[in-house]
Amino acid sequence: MCANPELVNDMKIGLLQCDDVAEPLRARHGNYPDMVQAMLDAVDRRLQFQTWRCHEGQIPAADAGVDGWIMTGSKCSANDAAPWIQELSHFVRQLWNEQQPLVGICFGHQLIAHALGGRVDKSPNGWGVGVMIHDLKKRQPWMTPWHGRTVQLLASHQDQVMQIPEDAVVLAGSDFCPNYMMQIGDVFLGVQGHPEFTRGYAADLMEMRRDVIPEKWIEAGLRSLKLHADDMAVARWILNFMQRNRVR
Repeated sequence: MCANPELVNDMKIGLLQCDDVAEPLRARHGNYPDMVQAMLDAVDRRLQFQTWRCHEGQIPAADAGVDGWIMTGSKCSANDAAPWIQELSHFVRQLWNEQQPLVGICFGHQLIAHALGGRVDKSPNGWGVGVMIHDLKKRQPWMTPWHGRTVQLLASHQDQVMQIPEDAVVLAGSDFCPNYMMQIGDVFLGVQGHPEFTRGYAADLMEMRRDVIPEKWIEAGLRSLKLHADDMAVARWILNFMQRNRVR
């Protein structure tokens, strides 16, 4: 086991890409794998990455030679019947059976829950956008450095994990999103927020979705961008978590 970022020096991370950033925003902000890599490079620049475009049917083999996996967000729902979502759900179960580390972000968090018997649905609480604040419920050894009683991350979601899978433990939540962060066994971690988002991308995404997201949520989300976000702390937690149970 290792929670020291100085020792996370030769990890190869498989990125399970589940969507593309909308074309009008991609030139300015990059695509989702770019965001994840930038987030983790800020913690340790010695990491290696390989990306699979799962939303285009490119599902990897479980023996792909990586140390762990990260599954990105998506505009899709984990409940959608698209073949690639069904295939990716099967892959998630395969990783679970082989006890390979997997971290799910937003849609990735929801798909982990869905694939392992939990329930995902649109929340009656509405959209979560901007910087959202959630209470930390349980401290784990990989959560270093520890920084307080709450976690604040950028968000963009309407679906939530409404029921966690068997053996899952809720690590963070709030009245708005009770199952915000969960751990399943030693190797699966899901977080509803987006530690990889920048404020600029979050603002542009909200502006682009004004025809989809009610005005009150957009305005509250834009105001929240003045708040601190714990993106770097959560990025370090993600690497610590993956390092503890790396495949190789």
